Amino acid sequence: MSAVEDRLTQMGLSVPDLAAPVASYVPALQQGNLVFTSGQLPFVDGKLPVTGKVGEGDGLIDPAEAARLAGLCALNAIAAVKSVIGDLDRVERVVKVVGFVASDPAFTGQPRVINGASNLLGEAFGEAGVHARSAVGVAVLPLDTPVEVEITVAVRD
Repeated sequence: MSAVEDRLTQMGLSVPDLAAPVASYVPALQQGNLVFTSGQLPFVDGKLPVTGKVGEGDGLIDPAEAARLAGLCALNAIAAVKSVIGDLDRVERVVKVVGFVASDPAFTGQPRVINGASNLLGEAFGEAGVHARSAVGVAVLPLDTPVEVEITVAVRD
């Protein structure tokens, strides 16, 4: 087991099975020393735990819950990276995180939501988990998921 997986275990988490693509793409691919993941949804055992828009008010997903879901997206992104490189200790740096939040029009807390992914990656990879990031609010995401996260990592041979 890798040091990254050991840290996840200490957090009460494990690398999940690779989420099956829901369209025509691969979960991740390597080009040179970079691994790019496709956008990962917060699947748990092949299902979305919740759907809808993020915001504050009745019928909306609470931003704290959305941040938890963003962490699940990051965990699924780690699984996608592992499917390509095998040993997560080969990750030299999480280079970039892009997070999308299906947002109520009045909601502007997208960075706070995507912190759920950033924080998980930081805890899992330590200093190598510090990354550049974009957090984007969108009208709707695939399958009505509240969040989607993609990552780019640099790997060593």
